[in-house]
Amino acid sequence: MPEPSPVQWADIVQQLGAEIAGPLSAALEQIQNLATTGQIDRRGLRLLRRSVDDARTAGMLGQQLARLTSGRLRLNRERQHLAQMLRSVLAQRSRETQARGVQVRQALKPVEIWADGALLFALLNALMDWALANTHSSVDLRLDLTPWPVKARLSCRFAHRSLDLLSEDAEPRGPTPGLDSLAWRLLEQTALTLGVLPLREQEAGITLLTLEFNQLAPEEAPPAPDSTHARLEAEAERMGGNSRPLAGCQLLILSANRDLRTEAQAAVRHMGMLVDVVGSVAEAEQFCREGLPHALLFDAAQMNEALLQLIAEVMRDAPDFSFVEMFDGEHRTQLSTATNDGVARISRRHLPDALPSLLMFELAKRP
Repeated sequence: MPEPSPVQWADIVQQLGAEIAGPLSAALEQIQNLATTGQIDRRGLRLLRRSVDDARTAGMLGQQLARLTSGRLRLNRERQHLAQMLRSVLAQRSRETQARGVQVRQALKPVEIWADGALLFALLNALMDWALANTHSSVDLRLDLTPWPVKARLSCRFAHRSLDLLSEDAEPRGPTPGLDSLAWRLLEQTALTLGVLPLREQEAGITLLTLEFNQLAPEEAPPAPDSTHARLEAEAERMGGNSRPLAGCQLLILSANRDLRTEAQAAVRHMGMLVDVVGSVAEAEQFCREGLPHALLFDAAQMNEALLQLIAEVMRDAPDFSFVEMFDGEHRTQLSTATNDGVARISRRHLPDALPSLLMFELAKRP
């Protein structure tokens, strides 16, 4: 796996500092204004939260880059349905794309490849993070096969300049901060870690990124374990040499019980996830409206009509979204594939030992 050179690392560290310092400076300005006036309006609160979120995201990107180049990452290559996984990512992010007013057009040929599922899922999300942050138009995704030698080729095309400026022939020279951001660095390094070649072209305000997958899956996949315990043990084994196996994934914890929230956070602390907590269903609804996390871990005591409606809405928009219900009393651990409603379940006392493996399975599951 190619690692960044010392010069590239210097550029990355400089980018990291800029992408953290900028938002934190904006947050500090809001805090100073609050200290001076003693007041802050809704707009100020939104700006403050956005600044803190941007700084935290930049920090997590830096952690993920360090993880990818640490040499300690163990890949578990299995048969992956690339088109299905990409559709799953797009469905999960449909609210975000709608909120941004971005149309995502798809032309996806059914293709199966041999790859690590969790890292492939991270790559597709990194691709969408980068494209959505930079597009001034729609995002066109195309998945097909090259004639010879046969490879899977995923292309992503969008306008990185305003449509009003596309008539100008000259492409601005020099660096393009948005396109060359930490999000791009993470996308590029994730692809290289997977053995995928990222080819990026820019011309007349249009960006075209092509990802070439040369490890197509054989005709028959190896048999999958049919035991729930075996599947969870397999996920635990995958975690063995990976200190932050779900770095970058976002988990929302819903519980009015402060102790339960703390225990759940402690159980996943080593996994590198972005963890947010809310105390009510209304707060969870608001959080999901602003952008879906990757998983919702909720207290069974919160179950009511409003939560059932939220679950139904999210499942309609993102069929492969991960829900995990926590029970304060005795309850056996269940995967979502073993329940009628597609919700995984776990007892509070099993959070420390079983929740990490459960989340690994749920966030890597495919249709």
